[in-house]
Formats: sequence, structure tokens, C-alpha cells
Amino acid sequence: MPASIVQISISRGGVPKRSVAEALVTTLGLAGDEHAHSEIHGGPSQALLLITAEGIDELIAQGFPLFAGALGENITTRGLDRRTLRTGQRYRTPYVIFELTKPRAPCEQLHVYGVGIQKAVYDAQTKSGDPSSPHWGLSGFYASVIQPGTLRPGDPIILLEELA
Repeated sequence: MPASIVQISISRGGVPKRSVAEALVTTLGLAGDEHAHSEIHGGPSQALLLITAEGIDELIAQGFPLFAGALGENITTRGLDRRTLRTGQRYRTPYVIFELTKPRAPCEQLHVYGVGIQKAVYDAQTKSGDPSSPHWGLSGFYASVIQPGTLRPGDPIILLEELA
């Protein structure tokens, strides 16, 4: 089954982000998406946050009350293996191309989903860039936008190339 977008999410800042039927993607992120702490979040290298639905399912199985958009992601996918996500990979949807820039370090706002969630999604190995970490990809990946356009749930996502 090809990888696809399950949900596109935006917020006025903070978590959770809420589902939208489609979103215009610019080099600074999704139109209508705001950041509570713009000194930490956003900008061209952190225009989008991608998290896999399978990763969310793993965290739900650990007892965290999550759902698509809960972790602050803009794009929730199904069919991408979080363990194979790498900085420098470029992905295409029908109208958008984005490049993964770095794993996301989880912020304090995630405490609303339970004490220990930060440790469940991110560890020293992930911080050092080691993809052998059992937590790799659970906190999501930031991405820059190479080609702006429109995203919709159901859009396929195809790995184009790896630049790193």
C-alpha cells in the first residue's frame, strides 16, 4: 500500500492541531497555522511537522491519549516507516515537495498527554541523530518546503531522493 496523508492539521498556536479539509502550503508552512512560541517553532527549516499514524498508534498502545494532530503535527501519514525517515529525504505529493530537515525535539506542551511522553518519543540517541534508537521518528520530523502547493488527506507521498 503506498504511503499517504491521513490528516492535515493547523492551530492558532499550541496543541492539539485540528483537521482541515485541505491546506495551502508555503515556504513558511501551512496557511492558517500559527505557533505559540515563534522563537522555537516555525521558519523555513521547520515549515512542516510530519508524524506517522503508526507512531501515534504505538504511543496509544503505551497508554497515551493521542490522536492525529495531538502532537502538533501538520501532516499525519500512513504507510511511511518512521524508522526509515532521515534528514535530507525529499518527498512529493501531487502538488508539494518537502525535505526532512531534522527530528523534532518535543516541547513541554506535550505534558497534557501524560507525564513521560517526552521520554516515550525522544531520547539521547534520537537527539544525537542515531536512527537505531527505538524512539526514532516518534516525535516527528520537521521539513522545509521545496515546492509550495496544496495538500489534502488521501494525497500519496512518494520518496524522491535522499540528499544527506
